[in-house]
Amino acid sequence: MSNLDFIRKAIAIEARAIEILLEQVGQDYEPVIDVLKNCKGKVVITGVGKSGHIGKKMAASFASTGTPAFFVHSTEGVHGDLGMIEEDDVVLLISNSGETSEVLSLLPSLEKIGAEKIAITSNAASTLAMACEYALTYQYEQEADHIGVAPTTSSTIVLVIGDALAVALCEMRRFTKEDFHLYHPGGSLGKQLSQS
Repeated sequence: MSNLDFIRKAIAIEARAIEILLEQVGQDYEPVIDVLKNCKGKVVITGVGKSGHIGKKMAASFASTGTPAFFVHSTEGVHGDLGMIEEDDVVLLISNSGETSEVLSLLPSLEKIGAEKIAITSNAASTLAMACEYALTYQYEQEADHIGVAPTTSSTIVLVIGDALAVALCEMRRFTKEDFHLYHPGGSLGKQLSQS
């Protein structure tokens, strides 16, 4: 295979996974979107590793489209950052396996705080999915790397789920270009919005 074949193969694997995800979206998303829409506090996203990086992007997308949100690294959470989370918040916990120890270690405190918990995981029978009030689960055929272990396909799926939730909430709230410009006045996008 050529270098370009490697690239095309990886893209094809991830594209196929998104096609499969589209077929998996069902009624389990309805209560989740309702909980997020009616959240009286903030949406908090947590995870570690690649899930943490995706969680940061997810929080940024929520915040810029009208849903107040922030990211808490799961490890930092158990070292004091759980103090940022309140009863009125909704917490999205990301773990591909649903067994990530750093994420699971947040559960007892979150239970006492009283924030609602939403798992995003590939394992519906996992400890995380079972411990949360809601779970968005997904399946995929393989990671995109040649040894099948690097978080590639799985992290792309979670990124797409996050984008879809943010966009759905944005539309449900009738978020306008003017609203977006209020939160995004800088850069070329801010300049473009100021001229429209």
